[in-house]
Amino acid sequence: MEAARAMEAGLRRVLPDAEVALVPVADGGDGTLEALVESSGGSVRTATVTGPLGEPVEAAWGAMGDGLTAVVEMARASGLVLVPRDRLDPRRATTYGTGELVRHALDAGFRRFIVAIGGSATNDGGAGMAKALGARLLDSDGKGLPEGGAALARLERIDLSGLDPRLRECTVEVATDVSNPLCSPTGASAVYGPQKGATPQMVAELDAALAHYAEVLRRDLGVDVADVPGAGAAGGLGAGLMAFLGAKLRSGVDVVCDAVGLDRHLESASLVLTGEGRLDGQTVFNKAPIGVARRAKARGLPVIAVAGSLGPGYEAVFQHGIDGVEAAVSAPMTLEEALANTPALLAAATERVLRMMVGRGLDAAG
Repeated sequence: MEAARAMEAGLRRVLPDAEVALVPVADGGDGTLEALVESSGGSVRTATVTGPLGEPVEAAWGAMGDGLTAVVEMARASGLVLVPRDRLDPRRATTYGTGELVRHALDAGFRRFIVAIGGSATNDGGAGMAKALGARLLDSDGKGLPEGGAALARLERIDLSGLDPRLRECTVEVATDVSNPLCSPTGASAVYGPQKGATPQMVAELDAALAHYAEVLRRDLGVDVADVPGAGAAGGLGAGLMAFLGAKLRSGVDVVCDAVGLDRHLESASLVLTGEGRLDGQTVFNKAPIGVARRAKARGLPVIAVAGSLGPGYEAVFQHGIDGVEAAVSAPMTLEEALANTPALLAAATERVLRMMVGRGLDAAG
């Protein structure tokens, strides 16, 4: 919302009387919690939970304005940002705290969930989350497994007799911005393990452990998650949410756009402004600007993206509904300077865009 307000400030320097709708959007990664809570008039709550390396963290979760839906952003409890670089260890990082956030929301009476699963430090297939909600993952001696993805190689049996019975009353939507399967060269461990600290040897170990985990899930729970697109999101948390909570995986940007009512705002729009930190070749894989552009183009609306910077391959966005781009950083400066002046830079970039649009005949009432 802060970014949207800065863009509005630049727009009003050109079109002071324009009708402007500010709609915060995210794609399942950072900012999804704020986008859903702010747009719905909800509230942010906090709880002390288990962090990715087992230490307590204060984590936020959201109650949407409908009074029915809880928003859990897994990165708040199990995210990469919570682990110093010299302590990264995907073999033992856990999603236990994410499960604790779900339990706090259950205790508060919520039975509908949106779980955003970007930005994880974990590779445990959601096993920690399941344990926090009462599932037991046992080795060949009947003992509970320790935390982390490496331990899944020793999984012998899953016992759901203690799983929180309230989960049977729940519906769970998972907002993800990736479509990776659980295992294989395009799976959770191989693609995202290295950024969480995994060496090539660890990647092979974790991939094998998740493959074994998927087989036990299929055998004991009757749920086959191995090849489902998105199952590998957040180190396999996507798979765990499907297997233990009956969750449905959806494109994160579509979940958010539906929840914030973007289509309703587009009905009366004549121009759409969107953006992200950096537009690059990865943006076209259904990141937030592309999700917005797709809906805008269905109504024939022009779409301009304002980004902090333009990275390699950004030109691909022109084939996915974005008509023009503008970089907020328009002169040489350090990253620190850019971050310190982000609102002013966004406002100036938006002003530049609008002056070009007005010069081409954009109606001032649009």
